[in-house]
Amino acid sequence: MKVLHIGKYFPPYAGGMENYLRDLMTAQARQGIHSAALVHQSEIGLKSRSEDYLAGEQHLPITRAAVWARLLFTPISPTFPWLLNRLIKEQQPDVLHIHMPNVSAFWMLFMPRARKIPWVIHWHADVLASTHSLGLRLFYTLYKPFERAILKRSRAVIATSPPYLETSIPLSPYRNKCHVVPLGLDPKNLPKTSPPEPAYVNDTTLRVLAIGRLTYYKGFEYLIRAAGQCENVEIHLVGTGEQESHLKAVSRKLKLQDQITFHGHLPDQKLAEQFAACDCLCLPSIERTEAFGMVLLEAMYSSKATVISAVPGSGMSWVVDDGLTGLHVPPENTSALAESLRNLQQNHGKIRHLGGNGRQKFDRLFHIDRSAAEVSELYKLVLGAAPSGQ
Repeated sequence: MKVLHIGKYFPPYAGGMENYLRDLMTAQARQGIHSAALVHQSEIGLKSRSEDYLAGEQHLPITRAAVWARLLFTPISPTFPWLLNRLIKEQQPDVLHIHMPNVSAFWMLFMPRARKIPWVIHWHADVLASTHSLGLRLFYTLYKPFERAILKRSRAVIATSPPYLETSIPLSPYRNKCHVVPLGLDPKNLPKTSPPEPAYVNDTTLRVLAIGRLTYYKGFEYLIRAAGQCENVEIHLVGTGEQESHLKAVSRKLKLQDQITFHGHLPDQKLAEQFAACDCLCLPSIERTEAFGMVLLEAMYSSKATVISAVPGSGMSWVVDDGLTGLHVPPENTSALAESLRNLQQNHGKIRHLGGNGRQKFDRLFHIDRSAAEVSELYKLVLGAAPSGQ
């Protein structure tokens, strides 16, 4: 079987959607599925390129389309349709696996060669008409008709968790062709590191790791303010983004420079060292834009406790079981978040208990081989089914 993935970006670009695509392709190669990917360059430029990306023992064929500009986090790539048409012609894939959201994927609606091949849509997140951004609300008005058309044309749609499927408005007219396949992580693609003794063994400080793009929906400002209500709590914030200067200003205003460390972007090995050194991971996101939280899987694999915002309809609350593998707090609630951090800081046994349960759940549900096997079965179903929406 041959599969062409249509994605937004690809590692070394840091992101959960990108890491999942790499791990999925690696697992598919072990299954005997030949997969390739067309994505965007992560930097602005005029030159596209193709490469063999080495992931473990697998060589993955990746084509990166030149990005001429970005508008509201959206890559503008005039060469994308030309490259897509060329790859379909050369590789003759059996399935086009489209990872959404991705504006460039809409070119497929106008390409006869692409329309002849079954489409599987991987629905990583809704594009929300955000209450926090007028620009995103206007953007979604233009985006919505194309989103509806690509969903109608697809043979199958993959949702990443039951609650996200149940609450997704764009997916509601197409529930009959939706399938839940949880995301997964390939531990073989994680850097190896020797874990130090957890911080709480040596002192009473709780070391909290937070990872993600420094943007509004990640809710990092609430975590910073929560730290201001706690003693003996350190926040290690990894990532870059448009809110970086604002978050640093909040930290200075609250005089938290000794408690908050901004690490910026970290290479994989340095990030692995942060995971090894932390006591827990916090994902304080405030919108369903945080559809799943891939970073939670890395924390669970590392036997780390997790603290998440219980955003209605997000998959985060399904990934993390409240009181069993982590703690839930109401979104945008600084006081509740501070209380949960104090709870962990004062209860080292609970940290170990939550982390151990998290690792057990990872082994049960979130290894990439399980996710890839379910995707493979869906491909077989699609290839054996009658055409839909043509």
